[in-house]
Amino acid sequence: MRFVLYTHSLVSDGNHGNAHFLRGILRELQARGHDTVSFEPEDSWSRNNLIAAHGVAALEGFHHDFPELTTRTYGERFDHSDAVSDADVVLVHEWTDPQLIARLGRIRRDGGRFALLFHDTHHRAASDEASIADLALQEYDAVLAFGEVLRQRYLKRGWGRQVFTWHEAADTRLFFPRIADSDPLDLVWIGNWGDGERAQELEEFLIEPARRLQLTGTVRGVRYPDSALATLRRTSLEYSGWIANANVPDAFARHLMTVHVPRRPYAVTLPGIPTIRVFEALACGIPLVCAPWRDEEALFRSGDFLTARNADAMTAQLELLLRDRDFARSLAASGLETIRQRHTCAHRVDELLTIISACHTTSVTQPTPPREAAE
Repeated sequence: MRFVLYTHSLVSDGNHGNAHFLRGILRELQARGHDTVSFEPEDSWSRNNLIAAHGVAALEGFHHDFPELTTRTYGERFDHSDAVSDADVVLVHEWTDPQLIARLGRIRRDGGRFALLFHDTHHRAASDEASIADLALQEYDAVLAFGEVLRQRYLKRGWGRQVFTWHEAADTRLFFPRIADSDPLDLVWIGNWGDGERAQELEEFLIEPARRLQLTGTVRGVRYPDSALATLRRTSLEYSGWIANANVPDAFARHLMTVHVPRRPYAVTLPGIPTIRVFEALACGIPLVCAPWRDEEALFRSGDFLTARNADAMTAQLELLLRDRDFARSLAASGLETIRQRHTCAHRVDELLTIISACHTTSVTQPTPPREAAE
């Protein structure tokens, strides 16, 4: 089958974590013999900001790390009808411009013989409901929501013909345990500061425990204001800016442990949805401690990672991992096993092909037999 993806950017993962999972899905589809291409706007903010901060070499890194992926940019005069004319499946990510989302729906309505899917991996359905309510999704065969709580919101509001839960997962061709090339530091945090929706949580669950334990380590990410950088300087953690996602497994290997601090909407408004970083960290076999979030869908097992309800508990859990290395290794092994058994991009492609078959569109052929994820 021919898969066409519309996304904000596949080339740039600068402040754009959705690129991680989408890259893995396209790679898995290609490994099974499908044809894929992705389209992204030529002026996307992620691409523009990455170039402004790191130059075009940052984009060239994508082509080096993912040579099998085909991407094209589009502008105002781009012929979208021609772009999808030979598609079997068109997957439209929710960061796509609303006018283009509607236009692709009209192409489907006016004779397009492809399955048309809308993919939501954000909290706007709760934090900015009008932005989703106004989308023209009536011609879309299905909505793919990255958590059951988000699926239920779509169903309750009557958005979309069919709504399926389709979680993110780890690209295990890229994310697997690596061997460190030097003595590891204590702690790594990989994530963006953002718009303040977890500033308080980062103070409580990252900065304060690191200060108390005098942890060595690294902080990577973008959009850190001067106030955040000043706060980090109270610790022994070094802020090193943006990191290409393809380099994250090596960063995990150079540290003994990591933490997950969900943004407030995912802890409160849309509970139960882990970010892609949870899947990626566990796939790399690094011990993980999570700030409060409720695994309401039982995606993971007890013993895959630790949890901490406040700064005192986080400090205690991190100290335990430093002190008891055998326990830390058993924790990491459990999390890695769960990823390999349930949460790889190969598992999600299996699910996607089943969803496509359920859409009953005329051009969609039977899915190819599933293949095991690379380890």
